[in-house]
Amino acid sequence: MAQVTGNRIFKSSFGKFQFAIDRGGTFTDIFAYCPGGKTKVMKLLSEDPTNYADAPREGIRRILEEETGIKMPASVPLDCSQIDWIRMGTTVATNALLERKGERLALAITAGFKDALHIGNQSRPSIFDLTVRCPGVLYEEIVEVDERVVLQQEKCQLQKSHPIVVGSTKEKLEVWKAVNEMQLRQDLQRVLDKGIRSLAVVLMHSYTFDGHEKHVGRIAREMGFQQVSLSSEVMPMVRLVPRGYTACADGYLTPHIKRYVKNFSAGFSGGLEKMKVLFMQSDGGLAPSEKFFGSRAILSGPAGGVVGFAMTTYNEQAKMPVIGFDMGGTSTDVSRYAGSYEHVFETTTAGVTIQAPQLDINTVAAGGGSMLFYRAGMFVIGPESAGAHPGPTCYRKGGPLCVTDANLCLGRLLPEYFPHIFGKTEDQPLDKDATVAAFHDLTIVVNKQSLEQKGREYVPKTPEEVAMGFIEVANEAMCRPIRALTQAKGHDTSRHVLACFGGAGGQHACSIARSLGMKQVFIHKYCGILSAYGMALADVVYETQEPCAHTYSADNFQYLDARLGELTQQCCEELQRQGFESENITTEPFLHLRYEKTDCALMCTAAKKPSGGTAMTHGDFLSSFLDRYQSEFGFTITNRCIIVDDIRVRGVGHSAVPLENNIMQADKPPQVEKVVEVFFIGGYRDANVYLLENLRNGHVIPGPALIIDKNSTVLVEPDCEAAITANGDVSITIGSGAHRIIGTELDDIQLSIFSHRFMSTAEQMGRILQRTAISTNIKERLDFSCAMFGPDGGLVANAPHIPIHLGAMQETVQFQIKNLGNGIQKGDVILSNHPSAGGSHLPDLTVITPVFYGDQPKPVFFVASRGHHADIGGITPGSMPPHSKFLSEEGAIFRSFKLVENGIFQEEAVTEALMAPGKIPRSSGTRNLQDNLSDLRAQVAANQKGIQLITELIDAYGLNVVQAYMAHIQANAELAVREMLKEIALKTRERTGKTLLYGEDYMDDGTKIALTVDINEHEGSAVVDFSGTGYEVYGNCNTPRAVTLSALIYCLRCMVGHDVPLNQGCLAPIKIVIPSGTILSPSAGAAVVGGNVLTSQRIVDVILKAFDTCAASQGCMNNVTFGDEDVGYYETVAGGAGAVSSCCVKLSA
Repeated sequence: MAQVTGNRIFKSSFGKFQFAIDRGGTFTDIFAYCPGGKTKVMKLLSEDPTNYADAPREGIRRILEEETGIKMPASVPLDCSQIDWIRMGTTVATNALLERKGERLALAITAGFKDALHIGNQSRPSIFDLTVRCPGVLYEEIVEVDERVVLQQEKCQLQKSHPIVVGSTKEKLEVWKAVNEMQLRQDLQRVLDKGIRSLAVVLMHSYTFDGHEKHVGRIAREMGFQQVSLSSEVMPMVRLVPRGYTACADGYLTPHIKRYVKNFSAGFSGGLEKMKVLFMQSDGGLAPSEKFFGSRAILSGPAGGVVGFAMTTYNEQAKMPVIGFDMGGTSTDVSRYAGSYEHVFETTTAGVTIQAPQLDINTVAAGGGSMLFYRAGMFVIGPESAGAHPGPTCYRKGGPLCVTDANLCLGRLLPEYFPHIFGKTEDQPLDKDATVAAFHDLTIVVNKQSLEQKGREYVPKTPEEVAMGFIEVANEAMCRPIRALTQAKGHDTSRHVLACFGGAGGQHACSIARSLGMKQVFIHKYCGILSAYGMALADVVYETQEPCAHTYSADNFQYLDARLGELTQQCCEELQRQGFESENITTEPFLHLRYEKTDCALMCTAAKKPSGGTAMTHGDFLSSFLDRYQSEFGFTITNRCIIVDDIRVRGVGHSAVPLENNIMQADKPPQVEKVVEVFFIGGYRDANVYLLENLRNGHVIPGPALIIDKNSTVLVEPDCEAAITANGDVSITIGSGAHRIIGTELDDIQLSIFSHRFMSTAEQMGRILQRTAISTNIKERLDFSCAMFGPDGGLVANAPHIPIHLGAMQETVQFQIKNLGNGIQKGDVILSNHPSAGGSHLPDLTVITPVFYGDQPKPVFFVASRGHHADIGGITPGSMPPHSKFLSEEGAIFRSFKLVENGIFQEEAVTEALMAPGKIPRSSGTRNLQDNLSDLRAQVAANQKGIQLITELIDAYGLNVVQAYMAHIQANAELAVREMLKEIALKTRERTGKTLLYGEDYMDDGTKIALTVDINEHEGSAVVDFSGTGYEVYGNCNTPRAVTLSALIYCLRCMVGHDVPLNQGCLAPIKIVIPSGTILSPSAGAAVVGGNVLTSQRIVDVILKAFDTCAASQGCMNNVTFGDEDVGYYETVAGGAGAVSSCCVKLSA
């Protein structure tokens, strides 16, 4: 019998078992729908080789054995005649990518581009890690295919005559060279002879012209390659490198997945042919095993959770958006659903960028297994994880203290209700005694260090207070990606429901919701296994996509409609082949749109209400694009063409899934199982314990309380109230909570929390700047930084965007305070780029906003953003002249320019200043005024966001407290640097008998950079003296003082070896001597553009050489610029890093 609920069809099936399984990194969760309508859930360790070979199969075996009463030995294949279907999400592909355990792979790529994927995009995941490791490529052999196809260029003046072909995008291409088949066969045979049977094929421009790739693919298959992944088939999108990565991931992972499916199938009698087996893809749709490919499997497990909370929490009537909060053992995933799934089309995992539709899931390394550290007076969570083996201390396998241990210590987890699956025999409960003992030992360390730092006024903490401190810091760490996911896209975080799931999420839900201003938490009755349950609810998805290079205009509507119609037909036919009837199939068309001359494309569905000439037969995509662009970036661009990069259709076969029955109505008060003591801020509180299975529809449970299920524990905090819904889920209303007074005295727990909040502020400023900027340099190259400063201009927090900006903006802010004094008024915004005013080079424009609060007569803090503008005038396009001799040749100059005065943007004055270089012979004013103005407004907007966030902090805690913790954060960074200097002094004295360090290097013209470091080993301080450095040069390799400070603070942060706040405290123990008139402190009119990008690298080399930390790299950023009056290009070609000494490795440990 079929029942219709909304747009979904549910069918009751009483004859066979149906299994939905999430094989995660730590646990495997299983949801089973049994004959007769009974549901059953189970949780197993994903890796337990001493007890079973495969966790999903073992879970199925145990449930079948329990429910049928038939003994089923683990060594005997299971009888699948009783199984209707199996749906699974698995981390098999992700783990193979992380651990580099996929199939042996060769890469076939256009001749001359063999290193393109190795070079990649030059990104560094951690800019402070001196042991730079280039992500390993997935292939071990390369075949250079002797062929060449190029796009036809109308302006090209080369005299040539080549065959012309038309690509799928209708672009014309010239075939300069056909595939050299003889050479190709020889090269492929060489690969086969080495035992490699998987091949990824990536040829230039194959996204639009796939003829050569298909030719190579045919030959490879004829010769015996078992897996051939063509980039034009895997993901035909523009951009060779990510398309190549995607093809490699497919060729590397797909055989591995097929092998896993084959092994899984071997555990069933007759294999899987007699039942339906579907796998969850990264985009949230199911696919049959034969269409489950490596490039679509990276987020297989987490995607199930997104489907789970979307299908169970979002209310079509209320339309309140939902934030999914999936806290597992090793990490926490956050995502958003507002009536449709939010996808991204390019992500990076384990150094591999993959172009494929994936649900937009943000991950933070804070889960139940995240390790706890006390470092330099701060509580630190992760990113290291204990995983399943050995797991947290309480797992009885000798593991470290983790977040799970903190919850156990505080009484938020009860061992008697937790599965007994721990210890060597896998049948023991959680070991609370071991956890409490470990926290007792850690508390001794915390109290000892705090007493040394704070003196007799320090009140020792109890083990519970230490555990609570780690919980608070973990909660704040998990709030950061939620703020990023919502505010970065223009959404109000507080206007969301928090859907909490994952085994560990229920203990943190109320605190996180309260911190984010949310009023409701929804916890599904299967929250502990919601990713598995989501797979039971998911639909089967088949997508088709092809590239396009047309403009979105009425002239092309007929073509676009025709292509969408063809792709729609392909989707329907494939889903019908999989057994779906036409009435159970829906399709949705998408166009991948971007403004011309930008690289930020949005995948857009059609607006629901077509309007006039902007609508195709398939709908109005223009309105959808403009609405999303305005929402995400804060503006739209008038009078600019919109390009269609890709055409996509998503076909959905709606599944028949179990219908959950309503639970009984409550007719008496909820049954209290017991009363336990749970620790909250302020001490222990009595909390009632309830079993979810005994609660009924309508029961209301005030906090504090614990609601326990077989696979999760939900903590209802004080001033919160839980209500049980008709389906047996838990809906928690969040109260305001007791007002907590934080004093100005240093508290190491609050220090860690404020550190997160300050850094989050700088990060969110950066996201606003990236979102609202228009130029490629800021929006796509991410050449910008944002920071906040104390009332004295001292740096408090600088998001680690660009190393050259670290610490430099402090000089700029302090210059304005000194230069303008009382001239800084409310409503002013200051623009500066002059090297003598703390600037780096002229294209880096710094926008500074003073912040006044209440009746305070002077600024209580400052915020600033620095962004590289593509052009601000000067003697060459791009404002990066290689031959400049004077600062005036490098572009517009601002020392203390009021960009906004009395709240009014000074457009006329700043336009005049930006055009001023044109008055100089051979020079020009800015070549892109509108982009300059737009980006300056974006920087003002980013500063405003910082002001809003810090003002909210002041409103919550008080001005004195916020300013006090600004100072405490700086003092903490100072402490970390002092400890490092003491350690370096000790090692240096052991090695040389003294604590004096020296390093020198030379520029290409022979100019010396000399550095002497004299360390006071007792104080942990140092004199950093650049005396002996060569004089200012008649060229542009002079370096502003601020850049030298940036280089120093960067090197100090690298040598500390662990996360510390980036602020002026890092330089507090350092006395810096830079003689005036040298290349490191030039005169006010000296050219500096090369100093910022070349000399700065040499300074870093000298500092690291003096500290005996790291060998020199290239000593240059290798900037490449070219352009004319119409086009400008500027890129930094990095590469390479110096060898790291054992000293550095030890300091970083």
